[in-house]
Amino acid sequence: MAATRGSSRQAQKETWLNTAGMHPAVRGQLGNSVSLSAFMKKFSQEKGLSKTDRLRLVEQALVLLEMNYVHLPLKRAIHAVDPIRRLELLKFNLEEMNYNELPSEMQFHDEMETIFTSTRDLHTNYLLPAPFNQKTAYLPFLIEEYFESNRRERKFLVSHLAEWFPQHPTFKKGVEVLYWNGVRIRRAIEINGESQAGSNLEARFARGLDALTIRPLIRSLPPDEEWVVITHSSPDGPMDIELRWQVFTPQPDGRAAPASSRQRATALGLDIKKAAINEARKILFAPHVVRARKGTVGAKTTKASVEPFRDWVEVEKSRLPGTFRAWKVKTRYGTFAYIRIFAFQTANNRAGTVRFVREFRRLIEALPQTGLIIDVRGNGGGNINAGEQLLQLLTPRQIKPELFEMINTSLNLKISRVDKELRIWRNSLKEAVLTGASYSHGFPLTSEESCNEIGQIYYGPVVLITDALCYSTTDMFAAGFQDHGIGEILGTSGNTGAGGANVWEHRSLRALLSKSAKSPFKPLPKGAGMRVAFRRSIRVGGTAGRPLEELGVVPKLRHYMTMNDLLHDNEDLIDQAAELLASKKVYCLSAKVYYKRDGTLTVSAITKDISRLDLYIDDCPIGPCKVVNNKAKFEKVTLRWSGSKPGRILVLKGFERNKLVAAFRKKLSYGSRRHSARPR
Repeated sequence: MAATRGSSRQAQKETWLNTAGMHPAVRGQLGNSVSLSAFMKKFSQEKGLSKTDRLRLVEQALVLLEMNYVHLPLKRAIHAVDPIRRLELLKFNLEEMNYNELPSEMQFHDEMETIFTSTRDLHTNYLLPAPFNQKTAYLPFLIEEYFESNRRERKFLVSHLAEWFPQHPTFKKGVEVLYWNGVRIRRAIEINGESQAGSNLEARFARGLDALTIRPLIRSLPPDEEWVVITHSSPDGPMDIELRWQVFTPQPDGRAAPASSRQRATALGLDIKKAAINEARKILFAPHVVRARKGTVGAKTTKASVEPFRDWVEVEKSRLPGTFRAWKVKTRYGTFAYIRIFAFQTANNRAGTVRFVREFRRLIEALPQTGLIIDVRGNGGGNINAGEQLLQLLTPRQIKPELFEMINTSLNLKISRVDKELRIWRNSLKEAVLTGASYSHGFPLTSEESCNEIGQIYYGPVVLITDALCYSTTDMFAAGFQDHGIGEILGTSGNTGAGGANVWEHRSLRALLSKSAKSPFKPLPKGAGMRVAFRRSIRVGGTAGRPLEELGVVPKLRHYMTMNDLLHDNEDLIDQAAELLASKKVYCLSAKVYYKRDGTLTVSAITKDISRLDLYIDDCPIGPCKVVNNKAKFEKVTLRWSGSKPGRILVLKGFERNKLVAAFRKKLSYGSRRHSARPR
């Protein structure tokens, strides 16, 4: 066996980086890759962090975790950790050391990473300084897990290979991976997962697997090994292939900073490491997406490149490629709509959120109305406003945004007095000082008005697919989906990533208090950064008051990924979701609205499986109307308003046996003649 396994060990050691075969959209990034050994050699020649630099980093970490970290009491209780004490000890030891006694810079970074990771919080991070913070270490393949038919035995296979990877006789897509550097692959993933900050065992395992071959160095120390020996199956028995780690600088669209770069985003809920991994995956395995984002014409999807039972909407047709991927799927249960949301990350402004919601709406209106599968697996989050505003398009119910609380500290009170956005929390924090309450009152980050201003657009049943890599805004989206009873959640894991917070960066907090002479926030050396969970989210509806952090969103149903899923684009997973949709009703509600300048209003509606309609103007009930032969009409309703009156909101609510099943919403502007919805 040793001889067999050794037969291919040198074949790919130096030659697998084939720049000639790379897609033009990514050649400029990947073509400049260097080996990990070369990168570390260059790093060792640069001037490292001084003792003063290290003390500054520790002191600033103490400020964040002790005075701003909203989950500190929860993490101490659940994980029995004390990051404050560890930082105090590290600070004391550094102060007592001479420069020659200092541990290596890598040892210092390792200790800082370990302290932050002990909180098991993907929002609260130590971000490595230059030269690490713009780099990603990678191997040219992905490993994913699947389950045998008994659903107990986990197995792992190569699910993706970079298209430019040289052809190998045994190491191919679909081959089973057995060992990683001589360690059984499952155990190797568990070991890697312990260095990840997942709040539950499933999340840590999923992140250990996700970061096995792609490691963004802004959040991960470089791999300890310069090369990896992967033992995989072959017709002749286990075989080894030896691959060296490479390091490159990912640049989305070839012009912007990486997805992991720090930006002021006060409504941000994002796993920065997962965002960076997803960006690297696009560059390595989906260069056509990178090309589409540049605004160039991408390669057309051909029948040969997709599964024969699918009818695709090409990624080039999405106005936000890399964010959405939509198509209709033909299954044995019928034809349904399928949309994958890879990120809720948009520009940190209202225009970015509007663009995100508008594109989602456009896609679901273009897809079949018989049922919708929304897949958010692997989505590390993004803009909280975008995630919460999406829910209204899928349900007739009034959306209640999640509430957010701040921890009661004198520093948070000081910050709330400076920042206009935090004004609403200010009085609550002042009261908490008097009452001794641990937290402020809860207030929404997304206004209830913006969560309901569009209303329901999709009237078919909806299924949401989640996994343990869903985090932050994606957790909140899944929680809102569940709390508002929009549909069933089908999980490929037993829980989501369980991240319930709004994350702020150290540099944003420093900027807020920049005019204060007593600000505790100081500049960080060499481009280092830190992030902290600043406001925690609280669920609504039937789970009102329950924190999302650590507890996550438990799906109603579980799907165990199969080999067929990994090799044939989630075929079994989609079939299970389609079976759920096929058992649900499809409702319909469209309306034409006429009104004259004298204030009389007529509403004609066409419905399906609805027995009664109720009409509301500005939340005031006008009256019910019985539906006959799927039609209903409200005639000559008199409205009293003047020409200066702003637009009123008309809402039709459709009921089936007193159960609210559909809604139609329209803003009526003075002087308008007609409003209608596209029949579904």
